[in-house]
Amino acid sequence: MALYKYKAQTATGKTVSGKMQANDERELHLKLKEEGKFLLSASVAGANTRVKPLKKMQVAEFARQIGTLLGSGVSLVRALKIIADDESLSLTERNIYEELLASVRRGIPLSQAMEEQEGVFPMLLIHMFRSAEASGNMDKTAMKMAEHYTKEYRIDDKIKKALIYPKMLAVVIVIVLIVLMGYVIPQFNPLFQQMEKLPIMTEILFAISDFVKKYWIGLIIGMVIFWIALKLIFSIPKVRRVKDRLLVSVPIIGKLERIIFTARFARTLSSLYTAGIPIVTTLQIAKKTVGNLYIEEQFDEMIRQVRAGVSLHEALEEIDGFTNKLKASIRVGEETGKLDTMLVSVADNLEYESEQAITKLVALVEPVMIIIMALIVGFIMIAVIKPIYDSYETIGKGTNY
Repeated sequence: MALYKYKAQTATGKTVSGKMQANDERELHLKLKEEGKFLLSASVAGANTRVKPLKKMQVAEFARQIGTLLGSGVSLVRALKIIADDESLSLTERNIYEELLASVRRGIPLSQAMEEQEGVFPMLLIHMFRSAEASGNMDKTAMKMAEHYTKEYRIDDKIKKALIYPKMLAVVIVIVLIVLMGYVIPQFNPLFQQMEKLPIMTEILFAISDFVKKYWIGLIIGMVIFWIALKLIFSIPKVRRVKDRLLVSVPIIGKLERIIFTARFARTLSSLYTAGIPIVTTLQIAKKTVGNLYIEEQFDEMIRQVRAGVSLHEALEEIDGFTNKLKASIRVGEETGKLDTMLVSVADNLEYESEQAITKLVALVEPVMIIIMALIVGFIMIAVIKPIYDSYETIGKGTNY
């Protein structure tokens, strides 16, 4: 027998929660029924029920299947059953969909059942489904969200693939340095020890080489620790805020990053607003999709202004981090009364620009990495060749005498 935490509804419609011993959920349901309560959800007390959020492609596939099945006339319960029975699903995904199915069978709306899973589904999708449940166009909304998350996945995937080469180049630079400093450079030691005086560059090079040769294992461990420490430091809100602010402020790169952040916000804003969700709720959800803490923290004041009656484009003027194109488009949309149309248009346009910005960012990173590698190798070559050249020059002068 296990101790269950539950949420239930009384005969008067009041939602209550509590704990109760039962062998399984069926027995828990019967015990609550005897008390005049209807079980809404239950979980084993003390169990770690936290599940990681679904990935964007998983969300897109879920929305696409819901849209396709409902559009074909299949009931929601049957659609969820088909999705949960898919053999290609992982155990975690299957459990998520089976829990959704169980909740919907108890009469809980799909959006509420998704929200009760605490972070598994994105809030954007939950609110869009809630709006669709009220309007009765769940199939169309689901297909729209499938397209939305597919686009987001493709952009994220493009960034990851584009950064593969710079990351590999960085690893190659580190490996080349370790090999040069730990093995190649020490081979010149016998030659340079015979020289009375070495250039300062050569002395620095051999000092680094000796250090790498003696402590190369410690260096590798140190780099790993440094990388982990760096990630932990940047997870601190104050540090992350400073980093995110610099990200949109630096020349060239900052301009490209602004386009990417604006595109994310515009697409979410467009989806929520056209679905009829209140503008304040829309802004509260959309701000979390930007991906920049510095920009996100500015939304509190902006939302306060919108609540006070300030127009959306005027409130957006206070946000540092978005491109002027978004503000100008929203202003035109508000003045013409076609804000929904303008939002869709600017979102499509900015998505294209964000893809171009990603390409440009990668185009900037690659030559910088190559230049760094060239400078390092150049320094090593000069430090090695210069004393040899100087010694030949000295020998040549001696011969003339």
